[in-house]
Amino acid sequence: METDITYSTLVFNNSAAAPKEKKEDPPIVSEVKPKEAATEPDGKAAACSHFGVLAACLGILCVLLVASISVIIHFSCVMKEQRANLSNLTAENELLIEERSILSRVTDNLNWTLGIIREFNTFPVNEYCPDKKCQPCQREWILFQEKCYLFYNKNPPWKTWKQSQEYCQKAAADLVVVDNLHEQEFISNHTNYYYDIIHGYWLVLYETKDNNWVWVDGRNDTLVYWLKEDFATTGQCGLMIPEKNLTASWDPASCEMQNKLICESDVLIWPY
Repeated sequence: METDITYSTLVFNNSAAAPKEKKEDPPIVSEVKPKEAATEPDGKAAACSHFGVLAACLGILCVLLVASISVIIHFSCVMKEQRANLSNLTAENELLIEERSILSRVTDNLNWTLGIIREFNTFPVNEYCPDKKCQPCQREWILFQEKCYLFYNKNPPWKTWKQSQEYCQKAAADLVVVDNLHEQEFISNHTNYYYDIIHGYWLVLYETKDNNWVWVDGRNDTLVYWLKEDFATTGQCGLMIPEKNLTASWDPASCEMQNKLICESDVLIWPY
């Protein structure tokens, strides 16, 4: 069944203003800005954010710097103190080593002195220690290169080679052994011409059966300071003729000939 539709026509008077339509508020969604619009066009918000981060980093760096400086100062003080302690320990150790060295030398010297004293049957205290002050050598003996020498210059009768050796041995010494040119020069400077050209000073030098010249300690003569001219005397005992050439002043003489002599001994105490 069909339905009839009836249309009607409405006529509006133009003279009358049409009623204004009530303006509706825009939808709330129209006030929401897009996300990209949240950043201000001039970038001030980003700058403020970056500045805050930079300030925080600078603050952390300052704290770390102050802490580092404090640590460095602390370790510097510790190292300085350790160096000072090490320096003190080194100085104390060196002083201790020096004291031990001095003590060792003193002990060695005392043992040496006791050894020399034991060589005497009766120790000549007055000869070594006049006025209660001990010397390296006995009275009238001469100190040279840690040895003591006695140049026997008494009036005749003088002594044979054997008598001369016994005379020296009573003083815990022996006839001189010449070890080098320096010692030969020293002896030559302390001997003088006397009586005649064949008299001199006995050395502890003698000729063996196989014609070798040796010192009393068994060493062979290697200096060979013998006279160059024909020997004035012949024999088996060494004699030094005074006022001759320094390297040519020894003469083989008869051991029974009487001459002056030179004794040599070790020092009683070290001169230093």
